[in-house]
Amino acid sequence: MSLPRNHWVLTFVCADLPGIVHAVSGAVVESGGNITESQQFSSSDTGRFFMRLQVESEAGREVFEAALAAVVERYAMDWRLDTVGRPLRTLVLGSTAAHCVNDLLFRRRAGQLPVEIPLVLSNHGALRDLAGFYDVPFESLPVTSPESKAAFERRVLEVVEEHDIELVVLARYMQIVSPELCERLAGRMINIHHSFLPGFKGANPYKQAHARGVKLIGATAHFVTSDLDEGPIIEQNVVRVDHTRTPSELVAIGQDEESRTLTTAVTWFAEHRVLLDGARTIIFR
Repeated sequence: MSLPRNHWVLTFVCADLPGIVHAVSGAVVESGGNITESQQFSSSDTGRFFMRLQVESEAGREVFEAALAAVVERYAMDWRLDTVGRPLRTLVLGSTAAHCVNDLLFRRRAGQLPVEIPLVLSNHGALRDLAGFYDVPFESLPVTSPESKAAFERRVLEVVEEHDIELVVLARYMQIVSPELCERLAGRMINIHHSFLPGFKGANPYKQAHARGVKLIGATAHFVTSDLDEGPIIEQNVVRVDHTRTPSELVAIGQDEESRTLTTAVTWFAEHRVLLDGARTIIFR
Protein backbone atom coordinates (compact mmCIF):
# COMPACT_ATOMS: atom_id res chain seq x y z
CA MET A 1 0.00 0.00 0.00
CA SER A 2 1.44 3.39 -1.00
CA LEU A 3 2.17 6.01 1.62
CA PRO A 4 0.00 9.16 1.74
CA ARG A 5 1.46 11.93 -0.38
CA ASN A 6 2.16 15.34 1.08
CA HIS A 7 1.61 18.44 -1.03
CA TRP A 8 4.15 21.09 -0.16
CA VAL A 9 4.50 24.73 -1.20
CA LEU A 10 8.03 26.17 -1.16
CA THR A 11 9.20 29.72 -1.71
CA PHE A 12 12.81 30.80 -2.16
CA VAL A 13 14.44 34.23 -2.30
CA CYS A 14 18.19 34.67 -2.79
CA ALA A 15 20.85 36.38 -4.87
CA ASP A 16 20.44 35.59 -8.58
CA LEU A 17 23.22 33.09 -9.34
CA PRO A 18 23.68 30.30 -11.90
CA GLY A 19 22.41 26.80 -11.10
CA ILE A 20 19.62 27.58 -8.64
CA VAL A 21 16.78 25.89 -10.53
CA HIS A 22 18.93 22.82 -11.23
CA ALA A 23 19.94 22.54 -7.58
CA VAL A 24 16.40 22.94 -6.25
CA SER A 25 14.98 20.46 -8.77
CA GLY A 26 17.69 17.97 -7.84
CA ALA A 27 16.82 18.26 -4.15
CA VAL A 28 13.15 17.67 -4.94
CA VAL A 29 14.01 14.54 -6.94
CA GLU A 30 16.29 13.34 -4.14
CA SER A 31 13.35 13.47 -1.73
CA GLY A 32 11.13 11.54 -4.13
CA GLY A 33 9.07 14.61 -4.92
CA ASN A 34 7.13 15.56 -8.03
CA ILE A 35 6.84 19.25 -8.99
CA THR A 36 3.20 20.12 -9.70
CA GLU A 37 3.64 23.88 -10.08
CA SER A 38 6.74 26.02 -10.65
CA GLN A 39 7.24 29.76 -11.13
CA GLN A 40 10.38 31.87 -10.99
CA PHE A 41 11.54 35.43 -11.56
CA SER A 42 14.91 37.19 -11.71
CA SER A 43 14.82 40.84 -10.67
CA SER A 44 17.24 42.92 -12.72
CA ASP A 45 16.55 45.84 -10.36
CA THR A 46 17.71 44.14 -7.16
CA GLY A 47 19.67 41.14 -8.43
CA ARG A 48 17.40 38.81 -6.49
CA PHE A 49 15.94 35.47 -7.59
CA PHE A 50 12.42 34.42 -6.61
CA MET A 51 10.89 30.97 -6.90
CA ARG A 52 7.68 29.24 -5.87
CA LEU A 53 7.15 25.48 -6.13
CA GLN A 54 4.39 23.06 -5.27
CA VAL A 55 5.66 19.54 -4.74
CA GLU A 56 3.96 16.23 -4.07
CA SER A 57 6.09 13.79 -2.07
CA GLU A 58 5.74 10.80 0.20
CA ALA A 59 8.57 12.25 2.29
CA GLY A 60 7.70 13.80 5.64
CA ARG A 61 8.65 17.35 6.51
CA GLU A 62 11.95 16.50 8.19
CA VAL A 63 13.10 14.37 5.25
CA PHE A 64 12.07 17.04 2.76
CA GLU A 65 13.80 19.82 4.70
CA ALA A 66 16.97 17.71 4.98
CA ALA A 67 17.02 17.24 1.20
CA LEU A 68 16.80 21.01 0.71
CA ALA A 69 19.26 22.02 3.43
CA ALA A 70 22.43 21.95 1.33
CA VAL A 71 20.84 24.04 -1.44
CA VAL A 72 19.48 26.56 1.04
CA GLU A 73 22.92 26.95 2.62
CA ARG A 74 24.81 27.13 -0.68
CA TYR A 75 22.68 30.00 -2.01
CA ALA A 76 21.95 31.68 1.36
CA MET A 77 18.24 31.45 0.67
CA ASP A 78 15.36 32.95 2.58
CA TRP A 79 12.86 30.15 2.25
CA ARG A 80 9.58 28.81 3.54
CA LEU A 81 7.99 25.38 3.44
CA ASP A 82 4.28 24.89 4.11
CA THR A 83 1.42 22.57 3.25
CA VAL A 84 -0.65 23.52 0.21
CA GLY A 85 -4.07 24.77 1.27
CA ARG A 86 -3.37 25.10 5.00
CA PRO A 87 -5.61 27.87 6.36
CA LEU A 88 -3.54 30.89 7.36
CA ARG A 89 -4.26 32.23 10.85
CA THR A 90 -5.61 35.72 10.17
CA LEU A 91 -6.71 38.62 12.37
CA VAL A 92 -9.25 40.99 10.78
CA LEU A 93 -9.37 44.63 11.90
CA GLY A 94 -12.48 46.69 11.12
CA SER A 95 -14.25 49.93 11.98
CA THR A 96 -17.82 50.58 10.77
CA ALA A 97 -17.78 49.69 7.06
CA ALA A 98 -19.02 46.12 6.62
CA HIS A 99 -18.36 45.25 2.97
CA CYS A 100 -14.76 44.03 3.18
CA VAL A 101 -15.24 42.21 6.49
CA ASN A 102 -18.38 40.55 5.13
CA ASP A 103 -16.63 39.36 1.98
CA LEU A 104 -13.72 37.87 3.95
CA LEU A 105 -15.99 36.10 6.44
CA PHE A 106 -18.36 34.81 3.76
CA ARG A 107 -15.60 33.41 1.57
CA ARG A 108 -13.90 31.84 4.57
CA ARG A 109 -17.12 30.05 5.52
CA ALA A 110 -17.76 29.03 1.91
CA GLY A 111 -14.31 27.46 1.68
CA GLN A 112 -13.20 29.95 -0.98
CA LEU A 113 -10.55 31.68 1.15
CA PRO A 114 -7.74 29.65 2.76
CA VAL A 115 -7.71 31.44 6.11
CA GLU A 116 -8.73 30.80 9.70
CA ILE A 117 -10.15 33.88 11.44
CA PRO A 118 -10.13 33.56 15.25
CA LEU A 119 -11.23 37.15 15.85
CA VAL A 120 -12.57 40.33 14.30
CA LEU A 121 -11.16 43.26 16.30
CA SER A 122 -12.68 46.70 15.80
CA ASN A 123 -12.55 50.22 17.20
CA HIS A 124 -16.38 50.33 16.93
CA GLY A 125 -19.13 47.90 17.85
CA ALA A 126 -20.98 48.19 14.54
CA LEU A 127 -19.73 44.89 13.12
CA ARG A 128 -20.58 42.71 16.13
CA ASP A 129 -23.77 41.26 14.63
CA LEU A 130 -22.04 40.61 11.30
CA ALA A 131 -19.24 38.65 12.96
CA GLY A 132 -21.82 36.79 15.05
CA PHE A 133 -23.72 35.78 11.91
CA TYR A 134 -20.57 33.99 10.72
CA ASP A 135 -19.83 32.57 14.21
CA VAL A 136 -16.56 34.50 14.44
CA PRO A 137 -15.62 36.02 17.82
CA PHE A 138 -15.77 39.81 17.91
CA GLU A 139 -14.14 42.35 20.17
CA SER A 140 -14.30 46.15 20.15
CA LEU A 141 -12.06 48.70 21.81
CA PRO A 142 -12.78 52.39 21.19
CA VAL A 143 -9.98 54.55 19.83
CA THR A 144 -10.64 58.12 20.98
CA SER A 145 -7.25 59.29 22.25
CA PRO A 146 -3.55 58.53 21.89
CA GLU A 147 -3.80 56.37 25.02
CA SER A 148 -6.73 54.31 23.73
CA LYS A 149 -5.02 53.94 20.35
CA ALA A 150 -1.94 52.55 22.07
CA ALA A 151 -4.17 50.19 24.06
CA PHE A 152 -5.84 48.98 20.86
CA GLU A 153 -2.50 48.25 19.24
CA ARG A 154 -1.29 46.43 22.34
CA ARG A 155 -4.39 44.26 22.05
CA VAL A 156 -3.55 43.57 18.40
CA LEU A 157 -0.13 42.27 19.43
CA GLU A 158 -1.66 40.22 22.25
CA VAL A 159 -4.02 38.54 19.79
CA VAL A 160 -1.15 37.93 17.38
CA GLU A 161 0.70 36.16 20.18
CA GLU A 162 -2.30 34.29 21.62
CA HIS A 163 -3.47 32.89 18.28
CA ASP A 164 -0.12 32.64 16.50
CA ILE A 165 -1.44 35.06 13.87
CA GLU A 166 0.34 34.99 10.50
CA LEU A 167 -1.56 37.80 8.75
CA VAL A 168 -3.35 40.95 9.92
CA VAL A 169 -5.92 42.42 7.51
CA LEU A 170 -7.10 46.02 7.77
CA ALA A 171 -10.58 45.55 6.30
CA ARG A 172 -11.45 49.24 6.14
CA TYR A 173 -9.99 49.81 9.60
CA MET A 174 -10.10 53.59 9.65
CA GLN A 175 -7.15 54.39 11.90
CA ILE A 176 -3.56 55.27 11.05
CA VAL A 177 -1.31 52.49 12.28
CA SER A 178 1.67 53.52 14.39
CA PRO A 179 5.22 53.08 13.06
CA GLU A 180 5.90 50.69 15.94
CA LEU A 181 3.07 48.34 14.92
CA CYS A 182 4.11 48.60 11.26
CA GLU A 183 7.59 47.48 12.23
CA ARG A 184 6.38 44.61 14.41
CA LEU A 185 4.11 43.28 11.65
CA ALA A 186 6.21 44.19 8.62
CA GLY A 187 5.40 42.05 5.60
CA ARG A 188 2.30 40.50 7.16
CA MET A 189 -0.21 43.33 7.45
CA ILE A 190 -2.41 44.19 4.45
CA ASN A 191 -4.59 47.27 3.91
CA ILE A 192 -7.21 48.25 1.33
CA HIS A 193 -8.14 51.71 0.11
CA HIS A 194 -10.02 53.29 -2.77
CA SER A 195 -8.17 54.41 -5.89
CA PHE A 196 -9.39 57.39 -7.89
CA LEU A 197 -7.85 59.09 -10.91
CA PRO A 198 -7.26 61.85 -9.87
CA GLY A 199 -6.97 60.87 -6.19
CA PHE A 200 -9.17 62.22 -3.44
CA LYS A 201 -8.48 62.09 0.27
CA GLY A 202 -10.42 62.96 3.38
CA ALA A 203 -14.16 62.79 3.93
CA ASN A 204 -16.62 61.82 1.17
CA PRO A 205 -14.11 60.85 -1.54
CA TYR A 206 -16.90 59.44 -3.71
CA LYS A 207 -18.79 62.73 -3.54
CA GLN A 208 -15.59 64.51 -4.60
CA ALA A 209 -15.13 62.03 -7.42
CA HIS A 210 -18.70 62.58 -8.63
CA ALA A 211 -18.27 66.35 -8.55
CA ARG A 212 -15.12 66.09 -10.66
CA GLY A 213 -16.62 63.67 -13.18
CA VAL A 214 -14.17 60.85 -12.48
CA LYS A 215 -14.16 58.14 -15.16
CA LEU A 216 -12.12 55.48 -13.34
CA ILE A 217 -12.50 54.24 -9.79
CA GLY A 218 -10.98 51.23 -8.14
CA ALA A 219 -9.07 49.86 -5.19
CA THR A 220 -5.53 49.07 -4.07
CA ALA A 221 -4.44 46.38 -1.62
CA HIS A 222 -0.95 46.84 -0.21
CA PHE A 223 1.31 45.99 2.68
CA VAL A 224 1.11 48.44 5.57
CA THR A 225 4.20 50.56 6.23
CA SER A 226 4.81 53.73 8.20
CA ASP A 227 4.43 55.66 4.92
CA LEU A 228 0.65 56.08 4.78
CA ASP A 229 -0.93 54.12 1.89
CA GLU A 230 2.46 53.77 0.19
CA GLY A 231 3.43 50.21 1.09
CA PRO A 232 4.29 47.58 -1.57
CA ILE A 233 1.26 46.99 -3.78
CA ILE A 234 -0.23 43.49 -3.93
CA GLU A 235 -3.27 43.98 -6.16
CA GLN A 236 -5.19 46.75 -7.89
CA ASN A 237 -8.48 46.80 -9.78
CA VAL A 238 -10.28 49.53 -11.66
CA VAL A 239 -13.71 49.96 -13.26
CA ARG A 240 -14.90 52.56 -15.75
CA VAL A 241 -17.80 54.85 -14.79
CA ASP A 242 -19.47 57.85 -16.42
CA HIS A 243 -21.56 60.95 -15.73
CA THR A 244 -24.78 58.94 -15.26
CA ARG A 245 -23.58 57.42 -11.99
CA THR A 246 -24.86 58.98 -8.77
CA PRO A 247 -22.60 59.33 -5.72
CA SER A 248 -24.37 56.41 -4.03
CA GLU A 249 -23.82 54.25 -7.11
CA LEU A 250 -20.14 55.17 -7.12
CA VAL A 251 -19.94 54.11 -3.47
CA ALA A 252 -21.48 50.71 -4.27
CA ILE A 253 -19.16 50.16 -7.23
CA GLY A 254 -16.14 51.22 -5.19
CA GLN A 255 -17.04 48.94 -2.30
CA ASP A 256 -17.35 45.98 -4.67
CA GLU A 257 -13.87 46.73 -6.02
CA GLU A 258 -12.44 47.12 -2.52
CA SER A 259 -13.89 43.78 -1.40
CA ARG A 260 -12.74 41.94 -4.52
CA THR A 261 -9.25 43.43 -4.42
CA LEU A 262 -8.69 42.79 -0.72
CA THR A 263 -9.93 39.20 -0.91
CA THR A 264 -7.65 38.51 -3.88
CA ALA A 265 -4.64 39.94 -2.04
CA VAL A 266 -5.40 37.87 1.07
CA THR A 267 -5.83 34.72 -1.05
CA TRP A 268 -2.48 35.23 -2.79
CA PHE A 269 -0.74 35.89 0.51
CA ALA A 270 -2.29 32.81 2.12
CA GLU A 271 -1.15 30.71 -0.82
CA HIS A 272 2.42 32.05 -0.51
CA ARG A 273 2.23 33.75 -3.90
CA VAL A 274 3.41 37.17 -2.67
CA LEU A 275 7.13 37.82 -2.24
CA LEU A 276 8.74 41.16 -1.41
CA ASP A 277 11.36 42.71 -3.67
CA GLY A 278 12.26 45.91 -1.88
CA ALA A 279 9.43 48.43 -2.28
CA ARG A 280 7.46 46.23 -4.69
CA THR A 281 6.00 42.75 -4.74
CA ILE A 282 6.53 39.70 -6.91
CA ILE A 283 3.20 37.91 -7.45
CA PHE A 284 3.17 34.29 -8.63
CA ARG A 285 -0.45 33.91 -9.76
